[in-house]
Amino acid sequence: MDDKRRRVRVQGGWAGHAKSQAAAKPALSAKGHAPQGLAQTWMKRESLPPERQFVYKEPKAEVFRRIPDPQMIDKEGVYEISASPTGISRIRLFPNFVESEEADWIFEQLCQDVPWKQRTGIREGISYLQPRLTAWYGELPYTYSRITMEPNPEWHPVLSMLKNRIEKNTGHTFNSLLCNLYRNDKDGVDWHSDDEPSLGTCPIIASLSLGATRIFEMRKKPPPEENGDYTYVEKVKIPLDHGALLMMEGATQADWQHRVPKEYHSKEARVNLTFRTVFSEPSGMDSTVT
Repeated sequence: MDDKRRRVRVQGGWAGHAKSQAAAKPALSAKGHAPQGLAQTWMKRESLPPERQFVYKEPKAEVFRRIPDPQMIDKEGVYEISASPTGISRIRLFPNFVESEEADWIFEQLCQDVPWKQRTGIREGISYLQPRLTAWYGELPYTYSRITMEPNPEWHPVLSMLKNRIEKNTGHTFNSLLCNLYRNDKDGVDWHSDDEPSLGTCPIIASLSLGATRIFEMRKKPPPEENGDYTYVEKVKIPLDHGALLMMEGATQADWQHRVPKEYHSKEARVNLTFRTVFSEPSGMDSTVT
C-alpha cells in the first residue's frame, strides 16, 4: 500500500510541474502561431518611436586660442614690437649706457640727495600710498593718478649731466624728469601708459635704471572686441640692469602698457629716472594713469 501511495505522489508531482509549465507558455493557435494580440505587443517593443532613435551629430569644433609666450629682450638693439594705424611701437635698449663704477657713484649720490617722498594716489575713489618713492624735476607741474607734482626747476647737477648725455646719444631733448626709488622687492608700479595729455602725441620716454636689476614688463592693449581682456595679447619682458637705458618711442604709449611688478624674493634698492617732455596744458586737465 505504501508503494502505491508513493507512486501516486510522484506522478502527481510530475503532473503539477507539467501544468505550471503549460500555464507559463502562451497558447498557440491552430496553425502553431501565437495569438494576434501578443504578436502585436512584441512588435511594438521592437520598434522605437522616432524621437528615441539614436542620431549621430558631428561635435562642434572648439576654437583653441594659445596664450602667447612673452618676448624676452635683453640684448642691445632697436626693436619694433608692433605696427598699427596709430603707428610703429619701437623700443631701444642700451644695457651698459652707464658703466658699472660710475653707475655705483651716481646711485649713491641720488639716494642721498634727491628729495624722495611717498605720495598718496587715488584709484577708483580709494586713496592708497604708492609702493615707491618719487621726485619731480621740471619747470612745469605734472599730474597723474590725481597726484600733482609741483614745478621744481632746480636740477641736481648729476641729473643735469645724465640728461645732457642721453640727449647727445639719442638725438631727443627732454625738459622734465620723474624719479622713482624702489626701496626693495615689495615696491613696484602697476600697469599703465605714459599717455597723459601734457606729454603730447606719441611721447618719447628715456628710462635709466640704477641699482638692483628689475624686470620691466610690457603688454599690448587689446582690440575693442576683446572688451579689455588682456589674456591673449602680446607681451614683452626686459631685465633692466644697473646702468641700462631703455627708450620708448613711436606709438608705444598709445598701443602698450608697462609695469615694474613686485618681486617674491629679496631685492636691493633701485633708482629709475624717466626723462620726458611736458607741454603746457589747460588748467583742470587731469589724468588717471597709475
